[in-house]
Amino acid sequence: MAVYTEVSDEALRLFLEDYALGSLLAFRGIAEGVENSNYALKTEAGDFILTLYEKRVDPGELPWFLGLMRHLAAHGLPCPEPVPARDGEALRELAGRPAAICTFLPGVWPRRVRPSHCEPLGEALGALHLAGEGFAATRRNGLGPDSWRPLLERCRPDADPALMRELDGALSAILDAWPTEGLLPRGHIHADLFPDNVFFLDSGRRPAVSGLIDFYFACTDLLAYDVAVCLNAWCFEEAREFNVTKARSLLRGYEARRPLSREERAALPLLCQGAAMRFLLTRLFDWVNTPAGAMVTRKDPMEYLHKLRFFRKAPSAEAIGG
Repeated sequence: MAVYTEVSDEALRLFLEDYALGSLLAFRGIAEGVENSNYALKTEAGDFILTLYEKRVDPGELPWFLGLMRHLAAHGLPCPEPVPARDGEALRELAGRPAAICTFLPGVWPRRVRPSHCEPLGEALGALHLAGEGFAATRRNGLGPDSWRPLLERCRPDADPALMRELDGALSAILDAWPTEGLLPRGHIHADLFPDNVFFLDSGRRPAVSGLIDFYFACTDLLAYDVAVCLNAWCFEEAREFNVTKARSLLRGYEARRPLSREERAALPLLCQGAAMRFLLTRLFDWVNTPAGAMVTRKDPMEYLHKLRFFRKAPSAEAIGG
């Protein structure tokens, strides 16, 4: 369920009067996604995506997200580009929600990740990091290391005590070793580049990335942490074993655009532990706080406990493809 706010035909037609997109031809809700209400929009000017930003998104941060997307698209990255209204502004209001129209991107996300997806994914991530260099505004990572201990404490009353003891020890080790300010390069990162946020066009043996979407967790943080998020999200099989071939392909693609420093490479196992911890904790929080009967599909936090345990045992970057 990803249409939380319904939009009437009349309200949409009035909304579109502020744009130079011609007449409305088709309009339908998009079922995928969990944060916002998304609609596929077809007008005389082409295909677009209309997003209504729901309560979990801070309206004050939307100009930063939209500005970053506009900057990345202008520098050749295949990401949604916000469409300005006649007054030049992309952010407006519809049905009582902040709303924006963005360009439509072709392609589909991979329901089953193959090794051939990982190298172009790595190239696209490297291109994103390079393209973001000229965007001056910054945004703190609200789900970075500073948030992990408070999030763990919020889970504690309803979670298994044995699990809490394990996470206490793992988190303390991660935070004690986390890179100090200035040790590793920083920049604008996606921070949530899971397979359902990457579109591909199948072009023979090597799929081509056609779109990177959902920038609403993007922030300014360690560039190599974004790589670690992708190693977590793309390089484990359904039976939960780590696929080092996928990891090597991902890193090879990334370094074709932006080589990792020696310090970044050495930090990869720790950064992967941090990424696993971040997604474990947010999933665990949702798991223990989602009311029974809610129309939300909860994601299993234990998937990321397995990944955390794997990365804690990794002796070096070479063990995870580096």
